[in-house]
Amino acid sequence: MNTKIEKLIKQFAKLPRVGGRAAQRITLALLQDKTGKSAALAAALIETAENIKPCSICGCLTDNDIRYSDTVSGYRCEFCNNASRANGQLCLVRDLGDVWTLEKSGVFRGRYHIVGGLLSAAMGTTPDDLNIDNLSARVKDENITEIIFALPNTVEGKTTQHFIMNNLRFEICDLKFTELASGVPLGGDLDYIDDGTLSIAFSGRKTI
Repeated sequence: MNTKIEKLIKQFAKLPRVGGRAAQRITLALLQDKTGKSAALAAALIETAENIKPCSICGCLTDNDIRYSDTVSGYRCEFCNNASRANGQLCLVRDLGDVWTLEKSGVFRGRYHIVGGLLSAAMGTTPDDLNIDNLSARVKDENITEIIFALPNTVEGKTTQHFIMNNLRFEICDLKFTELASGVPLGGDLDYIDDGTLSIAFSGRKTI
């Protein structure tokens, strides 16, 4: 096999949920396409990589490069930049995909904080790997009254949730913690939950 083609296949195979055979099919389809899709894809990837950055506050990906204080400038996403979202609720999720799922369902209109992973001894994920260093400051600065945990209903998700709760309780009093109700199945990710079930789980969330 041509080394350039093989290299491309290997890059696609590194993507989540894309195996070797799927990577081969994607590569073959792009190379055989005569409508310019491969060039358009390459251009879109380059443009996105050069312009999309994590929000300096919550971790959501954005291209809004604006000043958010008198002394600090950086990327600030549309959620953190929207005053109507400052309702005292902060929803903690694992990744951007969970944000998209919640936004699509329309069950939440507050602000988000992307944790960026889950604590796992098996995977070697420690608190230093998570995006939680500024969480306490966010809660104080934005007058957050409720932390909503929308992390996966797994051992790793619960471990991460308890670690964050313990840290925040140590630093901040009178902070309410809630989690999604039992509509989220054991081991479930938000990506696989339909809007109706997610709405019930979110509206019926329980205090921890």
